[in-house]
Amino acid sequence: MKLITVAGPPSSGKTSVIIKTAEHLKKSVGKIGVVKFDCLSTTDHAVYARAGIPVVTGISGNLCPDHFFVSNIDDCVQWAKGKGFDMLISESAGLCNRCSPHIKNVLAVCVIDNLAGADTPQKIGPMLRYADIVTVTKGDIVSQAEREVFSFRVRQANPKASVVFINGITGQGAYDLSHSFMRSTDVDTLEGAKLRFSVPAAICPYCVGEMTIGVDHQKGNVKKMSFQEVSA
Repeated sequence: MKLITVAGPPSSGKTSVIIKTAEHLKKSVGKIGVVKFDCLSTTDHAVYARAGIPVVTGISGNLCPDHFFVSNIDDCVQWAKGKGFDMLISESAGLCNRCSPHIKNVLAVCVIDNLAGADTPQKIGPMLRYADIVTVTKGDIVSQAEREVFSFRVRQANPKASVVFINGITGQGAYDLSHSFMRSTDVDTLEGAKLRFSVPAAICPYCVGEMTIGVDHQKGNVKKMSFQEVSA
């Protein structure tokens, strides 16, 4: 079974990209499933259902989405294999832009919104910098110059990635992405597999429910700001 990880900031168009790409994949791949990782709630399962794509949803709640992803992704692979899927696509939102949901030897896709601003690619961490393919959405509502500048900034952040523009409404560009999905390697299990980059660090009192502000309540992995004198 093939596995693809798709990640990107909220509302960047990940679900639309997956559905439009799946429309092409169904002609040659066979049975496709999706696992959707989110934090508090999601309605994307209804969107996938309307598209005829089986989906299972995982809500991390008060846990770090990356830690939740790592703890559950192999279970998702085994679930998909048990269902007889030929391809499983994992979708997760990079809420802090530091997320690291990509796995070595598993095709990694980052979806980013062309409206996010020219400096945005430099602000996004491992989910863009370690992706194999960066998919840019909403390029149809900006100028050609803006698309070229944005694409250049993406390549500055990740020179090795392929950059693909996709229209989430019409599906233009999804055909090319589907071919990349079909060329991805097969996965039997993720037991022993490694992430491409470490997940965000945690382990402090606030991770386990502390709500009081103050130095007496800040222990463990705590990072403090450095304040320099600012000249008038």
